[in-house]
Amino acid sequence: MPAYRTYTPERSLRLDAAQSAQFEQSGYLVLPGLLPSGLVERVKSEVDRWVDTGLRAQTIAAALDPASCEAPAVLELDLPAHGELLVHEPLLGVISQLVGPGFVHHHMHSDRHAPDLPGKPWHHDYEQHVQSYRTHAMVHALHYLDGIDPDMAGLAVLPGSHHEVADKSARAHAGTDPLPGEVFFEDLPPGSTVLLHSALFHTRRTKPGQTGRPRYFVDASYCQTGTLWPPVKPFWREALRRGRQLDYDEAAWPELFAERHFSEYVKPQ
Repeated sequence: MPAYRTYTPERSLRLDAAQSAQFEQSGYLVLPGLLPSGLVERVKSEVDRWVDTGLRAQTIAAALDPASCEAPAVLELDLPAHGELLVHEPLLGVISQLVGPGFVHHHMHSDRHAPDLPGKPWHHDYEQHVQSYRTHAMVHALHYLDGIDPDMAGLAVLPGSHHEVADKSARAHAGTDPLPGEVFFEDLPPGSTVLLHSALFHTRRTKPGQTGRPRYFVDASYCQTGTLWPPVKPFWREALRRGRQLDYDEAAWPELFAERHFSEYVKPQ
């Protein structure tokens, strides 16, 4: 795996021309150690609560029941450290350098992957119901709170595949098998973030007999403004409303929780 520098996060983090070009051409950018250790530990504690008390299961059940459209009492961004992570200034600053200052939060997921959790087949996460264009960017921030080590499931990406216009499952037939030209990450320090263009094909790949530590994982996505984005949860308006209650720099990120950038929810077929 290529060697990467580890960041000492400050309020702003300036990308160089090579980093910006890599994201544009390859569709990903690795930011090892982006997250401060204190924030990482607080988010990990909340992930344990999220999983162990059934909050995650409740949110999934609510998302699968569009008839109610009622948001659970607790969402990911209601957890203080998760909310802080969502609006982490160095992260938002990097995203603004990649897609411009106008972007809106789409969704957040949090989980603790068991060592024996199966891999996830090749897919992308670009949220348009008709995959017909790539004119506007959607970015997924994949946060690996404990990093990734060789005993955990790794992340494989297919550089450049975000330029294709393809359905999410176009490469699902390959399962999690290696593909020509892929890049595989299995060694990242704690607090690392991998930014993906959401149309980039990627997979979570496990290893036979894997018995390592659980993998603490949070992903949050952000969409470039200028088009309407389909929400993925029936209670998306309530989630954005709660987001607007977060303590963040609204003057710098006025679109971050604005409803006008979304179309109506449509239940997946």
